[in-house]
Amino acid sequence: MDDGAVVRRVIPSDNSCLFNAVGYVMEHDRNKSSELRQVIAATVASDTENYNEAFLAKSNEEYCAWILEPKNWGGAIELSILADYYGREIAAYDIQTTRCDLYGQGKGYTERVMLIYDGLHYDALAMTPSKNAPEEVDQTIFPVDRDGNIGFVQVLAESLIEETKRQRNFTDTANFTLRCGVCQQGVVGQAGAVEHATATGHINFQEY
Repeated sequence: MDDGAVVRRVIPSDNSCLFNAVGYVMEHDRNKSSELRQVIAATVASDTENYNEAFLAKSNEEYCAWILEPKNWGGAIELSILADYYGREIAAYDIQTTRCDLYGQGKGYTERVMLIYDGLHYDALAMTPSKNAPEEVDQTIFPVDRDGNIGFVQVLAESLIEETKRQRNFTDTANFTLRCGVCQQGVVGQAGAVEHATATGHINFQEY
């Protein structure tokens, strides 16, 4: 597919964006979060040796209960599990660094899907005949060649990430400012939010 465009398909910001973005690129379904959280919890619960407290930063049982809560975000652990669940590589492009984290790599998977991450939120990436084409014609699953690439689509995706970075459409999670929705205290960055949440138990933050 040597013409067309790679576009960003927006996923709702409801703390389940990672799961729904994966649902979209894998199945063209933005409402997979509940089902995919169950998949992850079942996978983790079935392998207590690998998914131990040192790896999860909480006990296996605590993690399984935690990931089922709709308010909790997903990240690298969850993407790795979902790559294996679907049997496809998941490429997650970070706008701020333009880095691509590839999940499921080296496992012989012959297809890849793509996500875009702005520091807080995941959206889906799709190939379309034109930027204004309807979502019904989106292609989101791409064959991986012998060199571990997906050809022209990869070039277009990397170009989109560079352009999005130039527009500064990302959140600098080290330096962004947040306010606690419970006690209104201001904190700086993800580290500040984690520290405040650990000290107070408050987990409701808003950017300001």
